[in-house]
Amino acid sequence: MGNLVASLAIAVALLMVVPGTSPRAEDVVPASRSELQLSFSPLVKRAAPAVVNVYVTRRVRSFSSPFEDSFFRQFFGEEPGLRNERMQNSLGSGVIVSSDGLIVTNNHVIKGGGEAEIRIVLTDKRELDAKIVLRDEKTDIAILKIEGTSETFPALEIADSDLLEVGDIVLAIGNPFGVGQTVTSGIVSGLARTHVGKSDSQYFIQTDAAINPGNSGGALIDMDGRLVGINSAIYSRSGGSLGIGFAIPSNLVKPFVVAAITGEKVKRPWLGAGLQPMTREITDALGLQRVEGAFVAAVYPNGPAAAAGLEPKDVIIGIDGHTIEDPRALGYRLTTMGVGKKATVRYIRGGVEQETTLEVTEAPGIEAAEQRAISGPHPLDGTRVGAVPKELAKELGREDLVGSVVIMAVETGSIAQGFGMQPGDVIVRVNSARIESVDELEKVLGNPRRIWRLDIRRGNRLFQLALPG
Repeated sequence: MGNLVASLAIAVALLMVVPGTSPRAEDVVPASRSELQLSFSPLVKRAAPAVVNVYVTRRVRSFSSPFEDSFFRQFFGEEPGLRNERMQNSLGSGVIVSSDGLIVTNNHVIKGGGEAEIRIVLTDKRELDAKIVLRDEKTDIAILKIEGTSETFPALEIADSDLLEVGDIVLAIGNPFGVGQTVTSGIVSGLARTHVGKSDSQYFIQTDAAINPGNSGGALIDMDGRLVGINSAIYSRSGGSLGIGFAIPSNLVKPFVVAAITGEKVKRPWLGAGLQPMTREITDALGLQRVEGAFVAAVYPNGPAAAAGLEPKDVIIGIDGHTIEDPRALGYRLTTMGVGKKATVRYIRGGVEQETTLEVTEAPGIEAAEQRAISGPHPLDGTRVGAVPKELAKELGREDLVGSVVIMAVETGSIAQGFGMQPGDVIVRVNSARIESVDELEKVLGNPRRIWRLDIRRGNRLFQLALPG
């Protein structure tokens, strides 16, 4: 019997040793039940209470001004000027970043016309009101503040997103499709993605942690439970996650949080130069090897780039130790660096790499345009208008303003306000005359008309209006 037992033991041992699968020295067998139960649960328990649902309800007017009137509404029996209202709902996520209830989310979560009511739903199912403190369409960042309570809220610490590396594990927390708070895990798939959005400020972290509609504004956290990004966009052909999601780096969020706390505006940096992405043609013409960097196409007089000694045909390849792959990357670095700082810029001129010091100054903004008050018996009475210089418009990413006159302000109770004119409207034509300067505008408006025909561009829409004199 003893020999039989010994033989069986040897046979079992031989069966367990499969050729080519001998145990490695680094393989460790779980020694306890607790080691079999390792999970992200403790991390989620700490971070999840700071991630909220954002519900936005808007009362949207179908049309109430000439800008909202159309032939089709009249054809189907709706009278011009009639106020038709409807309720519009949207859902997103947000992240509490300070104990007094300051919340970061995406601007596109709260964006839209009409009066908005914003409700915040906490993880304990309580609903609280919130107001908009700050919003920025260019970076797609918005800051909200919980109202009506003085309680202390759980908040996420904002980490340094520059410390992230490809392959780091991250968790995405949000409310996809409105099913309730959901946590997904993945890794950082890529950094410095700049060809996702339309704005020069777009600079994303790419992750394969599942992000779906409703996750917008939610948290991307590291393994210390700190905020490294705000989930913002996905690449998808179906509307659902395909494993390619994008988050705004926390370092771009920080300036807006600070501005919301201090009450100051976010100061946009100004380079004072026209930039282009490097192409194979430009690279070959300059005798360079790699298609990367920001090509300096023009340097504007009296700007920071000119003061730093940069010249047309220079190629900016680095700033303060960070590699610059394209103009958007440079815009991101200047924004996160902040106005008032000095940066070391690496650039190539004539095939030779050089360095210079650039002082980061504030962009003058379209308010720098020469402005003039407009009055008289016409629809633009009570406006203040200005023509934005071509170079400034291009650097601000507002090519739509080049060669046009912009309404800078509208006086309360004025004729222009009554006709629905708004700051930011671009006056394209008046009575078929193309308007490219304030002088031209005043000349055309100086000829009284019974009916004024105006082409006004607002955002991406062109309105053709016929208004009484």
